[in-house]
Amino acid sequence: MKEIFKSAALIATVRPGPFQDFYAGLLAKGMKPELARVTLARKIAAITLTLWKKGECFDAAYVKP
Repeated sequence: MKEIFKSAALIATVRPGPFQDFYAGLLAKGMKPELARVTLARKIAAITLTLWKKGECFDAAYVKP
């Protein structure tokens, strides 16, 4: 599972969308790219768990920095 979320974070950094914006915000704060990707992977994992438990659809509001 760890590799899945890390891969999803890597892909999300290069594709336009809310996750790329979140990643860019972390970099703008001075975070190293490796740590920013891990933080993004954790964010994706947390959102996945929340959506799974609640049975909801994805909303970009979950990706607020």
